[in-house]
Amino acid sequence: MAKSEPLVKRPTWDEYFMQMAELTAQRSTCLRRHVGAVIVQDKHVVATGYNGAPKGVAHCAEIGGCLREKMGIPSGERHELCRALHAEQNAIIQAATLAQSIEGASIYITHQPCIICAKMIINAGIKRIVVKEGYPDEMSVRMLDEAGLKIVMFNEVEEYGVHQ
Repeated sequence: MAKSEPLVKRPTWDEYFMQMAELTAQRSTCLRRHVGAVIVQDKHVVATGYNGAPKGVAHCAEIGGCLREKMGIPSGERHELCRALHAEQNAIIQAATLAQSIEGASIYITHQPCIICAKMIINAGIKRIVVKEGYPDEMSVRMLDEAGLKIVMFNEVEEYGVHQ
């Protein structure tokens, strides 16, 4: 009998999709934080998004810097004073422009969603949120909790062996 080759360690589904979110974040044009998001339905990528200015609009680097930075606005506050769309917003918009339902989907995000993105995630019908890093927006966490959605921290997913 031939000796079989050892199995290569494959990433779990959560690792796989979080790595995609990290790669997507590399497209970000934000000067403060690079964020990526991947929406997944039945283990298939439906949409991706990263934070940056809307189509056809100059990025902060092209206009001399970050408005929020210049105004001294801390992370997690006054989201309306930013040129960029967030990664989650861009992913949800991408799914909508492709006429792709994301009801019941999972979203993998490099950072916890803000309150604006949390509301969009709730109304889009996304049921699972996996994030790699936190974000200083407690209102977001409270609203997601009220809607019956928990933020799953990626390191806890791996630590406890919970896999999609």
